[in-house]
Amino acid sequence: MTKNNIPQNSPEPHKPTFIGYVRVSTYEQNNELQVDALNALGCKKIYADRVSGAKADRIELNKLKENIREGETVVVWKLDRMSRSLKDLIELVSFFDSKGVGLRSITENIDTATSGGKLIFHIFGSMAEFERDLIRERTLAGLATARARGRNGGRPKITTDKQDEMIWKMYQDKTIPIQTIMDTFRISKSKLYNLVDVEKKRMKNK
Repeated sequence: MTKNNIPQNSPEPHKPTFIGYVRVSTYEQNNELQVDALNALGCKKIYADRVSGAKADRIELNKLKENIREGETVVVWKLDRMSRSLKDLIELVSFFDSKGVGLRSITENIDTATSGGKLIFHIFGSMAEFERDLIRERTLAGLATARARGRNGGRPKITTDKQDEMIWKMYQDKTIPIQTIMDTFRISKSKLYNLVDVEKKRMKNK
């Protein structure tokens, strides 16, 4: 025993295993800043994607999710490197939590392995739910107002009923090119075929 009554050979506190993740957009030059920060923290392995944050198929992030183990901590330079969507970020944190894995952001100084970090993400989750409820409420209110004015919900019609009838007749005339119909009424090919499908169903049900 030392004079401070602490055993000389007492084990050091357990240090979590850090697994890094970096992402740069396709237009960004490099990820050196992020990689250097993660290496300085002692990350055992670093996964790196070069893709837009909104894109779903982040190959390296998916690999990280497959290989992560309980007790490890995922480290990012900033939270927006992990995701550009609050909803997606909360889902990732929930996934890591279910695996017994923490998420740490160096810039925001957030660590979900701590009680303070968990509280922050609970608040984020509540804010996201609040935003969804507001959007839902506004949408319902807008639809109610539209119905009161005699309009249905959804996008306004690009063409009138009379024009729809003309488009159908022109479509049936196989001498008229599809592009000519599209150019005449300034509609896309998908819009044209949607109108055609509606008319075919109407004719079939007669």
